[in-house]
Amino acid sequence: MSQRRFIDLSHPIENGMITYPGLPAPVISDFWSRESTRGRYSEGATFQIGRIDMVANTGTYLDAPFHRYAEGSDVAALPLEKLVDVPGIRINLTAREGRAIEEAALSGLSLRGRAVLFHTGWDAHWRTPRYNEGHPYLTRSAAELLVAEQAALVGIDSLNIDGTDDGSRPVHTLLLEAGIPILEHLTGLHRLPEEGFRLHAVPAPLVGVGSFPVRAYAIL
Repeated sequence: MSQRRFIDLSHPIENGMITYPGLPAPVISDFWSRESTRGRYSEGATFQIGRIDMVANTGTYLDAPFHRYAEGSDVAALPLEKLVDVPGIRINLTAREGRAIEEAALSGLSLRGRAVLFHTGWDAHWRTPRYNEGHPYLTRSAAELLVAEQAALVGIDSLNIDGTDDGSRPVHTLLLEAGIPILEHLTGLHRLPEEGFRLHAVPAPLVGVGSFPVRAYAIL
C-alpha cells in the first residue's frame, strides 16, 4: 500500500504581513508570555497564550456566501462535505496569455462535486508589490459554467478570483449565490497532479463571519 502524501497549500500568517491592499496587517503578540506565567504553576512549567488582531480576510482564506449576501451561510454554517475530503482538479494556466480566465479553460472537464483549483503561478509574487497588480482572474462566463456544472468549491492562487476593476464582482456574486465556497491566495499548486487528490480547507466555525483563514491542504 503506497504512503499518502500531504501537500500544504496555505501561506503562513505572520505578524505585519499584508494580504490585500487596503486591509490591515495582522498583529500577533503574547497575551500571556512564558516569562509572565513563570511562578503561576509548578517549577519549570510555563505557558504561552497568543493574541491576534486581524481582519478575517488574511492569508489563505475561504469565502462563504455571507461574504457577499446578508442572508447567506456564514463560515460556521458551511457543510463540511464541501470543505473536507473533496475530490480535486487542478487547472494548469501557467502558460496562459493575458489575465482573464475564460470558460474555454474548463472545456471538456468533469467539474461536478469537485474542488476546482486554478493554478496560475501568481503565488510566486506573494508579499511583493507585483502580487497586487495585474493578477489573473476568472470571467463571468467561467463562473457561470462552474455554477452550471455544480462544482463543490473553487480556488485560485492569486490576489482575487475576480478582476478588481469590475465593481460588480461577478465571480463572487455567482459562485456564492450558488453556495460554492471560494478559496483565495492559495500557494504550491504546482505540487499537485491535475487529478487524483483530495482537498481539505476548513475555517474555524465563526458565527457572523463571511471569510476566514484556512489551513488548505491536499492528500495524494
